[in-house]
Amino acid sequence: MKIYVDMDDVLTETARELSRLAAEFFDVHVPYEEISAFDLKQSFHLTDEQYLRLMRGAHWKGVLEGLPETPGAREGVARLMAQGHEVIIVTGRPLQTADVSQGWLRQHGFPEIPFFCLDKYGRWTAANDSDPRLLTREAFDRTHFDLFIDDSPLALDLLKERTACQILVFDRPWNRAYPLAATMRRVIGWEAIGAVDTVRV
Repeated sequence: MKIYVDMDDVLTETARELSRLAAEFFDVHVPYEEISAFDLKQSFHLTDEQYLRLMRGAHWKGVLEGLPETPGAREGVARLMAQGHEVIIVTGRPLQTADVSQGWLRQHGFPEIPFFCLDKYGRWTAANDSDPRLLTREAFDRTHFDLFIDDSPLALDLLKERTACQILVFDRPWNRAYPLAATMRRVIGWEAIGAVDTVRV
């Protein structure tokens, strides 16, 4: 099977770091478990200016390099690959973060995996549209995946139109009220994803 794996809050604990940054920047204290919306401007009650500053801070090299790994992510990815599946990372991070993102994967011992940046949310413009790591929406729409693993309600909205696949919703506080389509299944952590019966389409 060809398996799409998101990066933030599937491989990394990004939201926990954003919660810390909101407290550091703005003295806004919203614990991870209380992040009820994927829209952090809403969850953290930020102004437009504060939200933009938080997003800039979230993409600083030092912040991205220091993100903790989601428990079991490296082992879970390796397990899927050992089962013979083709694993591809498709992140919504801007293309400008590709080098540091791939460096993080190497630093954390992930196997060499195809890596692409896709503007899932219409938030960025590619600095170099010839970079092979850029996945355009058109190319993405033409690419068949058997299985998707993502946490973002906005990404799930993008994926739910695909009926010839399975979508694993990586459980996070901000997606617990998301209405699952027939092709979707909620999973609690990488241990569940690594189970053979979980990934059978």
